[in-house]
Amino acid sequence: MKLLIVSALSGAGKSTALDTLEDCGYYCIDNLPVTLLEDFIGHVMLADEKIYEKTAIGIDARNKNESLSNFSDSLAFIRSKGINCEIIFLHAEEATLLKRYSETRRRHPLTSANIPLKDALRLEKAMLEPIARHANVVIDTSKTHYHQLRELIRSQVDERDFKHISLQFQSFGFKNGVPLDADFVFDARSLPNPYWIPELRALTGKDQPVIDFLKNQALVTEFFQDITGFFDRWIPRFDAEGRSYLTVAIGCTGGQHRSVYLADSLSERFKSTPLLNVIVRHRELN
Repeated sequence: MKLLIVSALSGAGKSTALDTLEDCGYYCIDNLPVTLLEDFIGHVMLADEKIYEKTAIGIDARNKNESLSNFSDSLAFIRSKGINCEIIFLHAEEATLLKRYSETRRRHPLTSANIPLKDALRLEKAMLEPIARHANVVIDTSKTHYHQLRELIRSQVDERDFKHISLQFQSFGFKNGVPLDADFVFDARSLPNPYWIPELRALTGKDQPVIDFLKNQALVTEFFQDITGFFDRWIPRFDAEGRSYLTVAIGCTGGQHRSVYLADSLSERFKSTPLLNVIVRHRELN
């Protein structure tokens, strides 16, 4: 049996994630109190394994703080029952969440006459920390719109029944900030930059002239080989440790040329590796 627990800061995309999982065949339940989690597992999920073979449960800060602090005990109980349980945690930068609430005019569940929105966001982050620290995958949705998040969730759960690690390569531009959900960050800004060649400036790392230019640069080849050598050596160890998700971010100045080419090249290189579900994402191109 497979159980996904989806938690998120309010406004970070939990509803979108659960809707996507429902489309992927998961039985989804939103805002289940943590105090009822063990009862649900023991008396509902295990009582009808066919219906609840793939289940996703949303848990957020509408739970009482004391019940969230006991989440580790509930997680241990779930895994003691032989259930394959993974946790997805969504978050976003404070400025992004404030902007989303301003645009939608929705009320944050923790706001009150004495707690303004900014304070509620910080309180919520502290309350959900017991779940976030157990997360198998953390997704920063600050620069992700609705359709991108749906595709990212689909990619994360796709083929996970028979592949060990979901390996995501993400290109980005340092001028827009480092992705907060990256496990490894590689800086490609020291490599030759197609931006300074007038006929290549308006293109991206997906265009053949840029690909040809970067393929012929010895430093780019050396950089690529160093990264592949590192992960060839360490992915089996991450797998043995039980890691399910790994996000590798490749950054250049604007996230248009070098990082895009390298993320695509690395994804192609590792797609042939057994037991890896490889995903590629280009933050700035989207």
